[in-house]
Amino acid sequence: MFKCLNVKIVNKGVTLIEMLVAVTMFGIIVGAISGLFISGIRSQRRVLSTQELLDQTSYVMEYMGRALRMAKKDLTGTCIPVKTNYQTNPPTDNWIKFIDYNGICTEFFLDTANKQLKKTAGGATLPLTSTKLQVNSFRISLSGAEQPPTDYLQPRVTIFLEVLGREAAGSRPKIQIQTSISQRNLDVQY
Repeated sequence: MFKCLNVKIVNKGVTLIEMLVAVTMFGIIVGAISGLFISGIRSQRRVLSTQELLDQTSYVMEYMGRALRMAKKDLTGTCIPVKTNYQTNPPTDNWIKFIDYNGICTEFFLDTANKQLKKTAGGATLPLTSTKLQVNSFRISLSGAEQPPTDYLQPRVTIFLEVLGREAAGSRPKIQIQTSISQRNLDVQY
């Protein structure tokens, strides 16, 4: 007269297969999130590098443009040939010399050893671009730099720059920019 009791055993553990599936799913999810995070950081680094390149290149072009726009004629021939506004070095045209608005002989040039734009004025040489940039090309094109009857054009300088950011090789931003600057003062015969 024993009665059989139906006792139900409740299993509170997990099997090995269930554990492996859970760990694998967790690993895939964490890997995907980590990949997105790393991709976002790389993208942000590229954007910041490009922004820095644009900011510095814009500053250099504006600085040179202002100085070239305010250039004066060298009436004495102490800096550049008499009665011209600007002087370059054909065929490379990678520097320009002129008298600035303060009467100082000034030169903008590409330092090919350091790949930097530099300025020489009053005997002092200063860099115009930071070491974070690499200037691959700096070219100047002149028109109207001489007096009549040689030419009757208002002096105009066209500057072309090709600049790279100095980041890791795979994400180096690059910009090519060109601008033309006309001299502010009218070119009249002296």
